[in-house]
Amino acid sequence: MSILIKNATTVLTMDDTLSEITNIDIRIADGVITEIDYGLTGTEDTIDATGCVVTPGLVNTHHHLYQTLTRAVPGGQDALLFGWLQTLYPIWARFGPDEMFTSAQIGLAELALSGCTLTSDHLYLYPNGARLDDTIAAAHDIGMRFHPTRGAMSIGVSDGGLPPDALVENERAILEDCIRVIDAHHDARDGAMVRVGVAPCSPFSVSRDLMRDAALLARDKRVMLHTHLAENDEDIAYSLEKFGCRPGQYAEDLGWTGPDVWHAHCVKLDTQEIDLFAKSRTGVAHCPCSNCRLGSGIAPVRALRDAGVPVGLGVDGSASNDAGNLVAEARQAMLLQRVARGADAMSAREALFIATRGGAEVLGRPDCGQITLGKRADIAIWDVTGVESAGSWDPAALLLAGPTRVKHLLVEGRQIVRDGHVTTLDLPRVIERQNRLAQALMG
Repeated sequence: MSILIKNATTVLTMDDTLSEITNIDIRIADGVITEIDYGLTGTEDTIDATGCVVTPGLVNTHHHLYQTLTRAVPGGQDALLFGWLQTLYPIWARFGPDEMFTSAQIGLAELALSGCTLTSDHLYLYPNGARLDDTIAAAHDIGMRFHPTRGAMSIGVSDGGLPPDALVENERAILEDCIRVIDAHHDARDGAMVRVGVAPCSPFSVSRDLMRDAALLARDKRVMLHTHLAENDEDIAYSLEKFGCRPGQYAEDLGWTGPDVWHAHCVKLDTQEIDLFAKSRTGVAHCPCSNCRLGSGIAPVRALRDAGVPVGLGVDGSASNDAGNLVAEARQAMLLQRVARGADAMSAREALFIATRGGAEVLGRPDCGQITLGKRADIAIWDVTGVESAGSWDPAALLLAGPTRVKHLLVEGRQIVRDGHVTTLDLPRVIERQNRLAQALMG
């Protein structure tokens, strides 16, 4: 399959030199960028990018797709993290395969419309026969590049944990299912549409043994590791009380640092932990909107980046964000660093880099995240002729004055958004099904 993108007003490549090219064409063949030049011609399908800024597809490094069914739940709207979880766990316990599949369809469609081409997902509960395969099927249907992680919870409330006992699993069964889904779905090749990670939910919902065994399993299978870490003050207090150390030390002791590991949130990392992550090349998924929504704080992204820690963006679950708009997340990341550190703390272009190539690096995908010859054709095309950009002196500064909905989106050279509409799903029908499932859960 071959596509020619013509007359792009500006291309933000996110290559090694951060090149910006104007009035240029891009040729795509077999899912790969094959030419970037002026005046390209051909007989293949053509996308007119006149008046558009072209970027690499955005990369989402942390999500809980199933939560799109529980947005704005009244009991959790104004709660801190632990209270929020205790409100939602009983609702999630009523989910099954259809809820997992449909909520993933909605979440992936929402991400696609915000310019996202590659997303991870952290699914850590499996009630009523639900499986990670349900979300993988949803990603296949929409055509999104997907990095699902087999999450888990093993310590219920009766053993001093936070989740209800009905949502925890036997640790041997967890590890066996990790092996199953890796063997069934993980693809280590360049251009892979699915890669699988191992992801115990958090230090307060699994045992030390499971954390350690998960790391050993992941390295034996050569897949990545993911969990929540240092999300808020409660998280730090729990670590100090239960483990006698801060979260960063706990992670290092159990083998949870290195370039094959990325942690979500990391709002409360101190300078020693930041140095540890930098030296070990441990990645961070920064989730600014969710951190604001739950009152967790502002992650030290400027300090992380300056130290050399790989940083990507995550929208987190839609029960703690209420949205899954990744370009809006990038703007929020930029604004929060300015609130914390001053107006020069983060530029619009740096925040966009974090949202594209930064995320690809966190997920171990050097084949994605940039518009360069030989890289995968994951491309977002943004119309800057509309009201959002009117009067802008720098249309390429999308996060200052630009659209929050993509015009066209290509994943592996396949157009999954055209003129602002998802092409691969009957989205109104999926929304209707999602609302019907949500109504049933309310009842």
